[in-house]
Amino acid sequence: MKRAVLLAAGLALAGTAQAAQKLGEYQAQRSPEQVYASVCGYCHGKNVGPVIRGRALPAEAVEYIVRHGQNAMPAFRPTEVTPAELKALAAWVQQSSADPKEKGQ
Repeated sequence: MKRAVLLAAGLALAGTAQAAQKLGEYQAQRSPEQVYASVCGYCHGKNVGPVIRGRALPAEAVEYIVRHGQNAMPAFRPTEVTPAELKALAAWVQQSSADPKEKGQ
């Protein structure tokens, strides 16, 4: 009985890992613009958080803050923004131009 329960638990965890891997593969296909629009733009640019586009923020700082959070900004896990997406997003933010439609603190 114990073996059956352990086996079932192991299979459930393996299925979860496979699902997370597939999710990560899907998310890795998003462009920096798509990630910004779906993850970042809700707060940055709508007077919730500071405007980040057009400020030449260092890519390394963007990566660190996205993973670790800062002040009211939460940290985002690799299942939410993959490492590849984050690297591309950080470079995009660093090189981005300001959007006159965005407002922020």
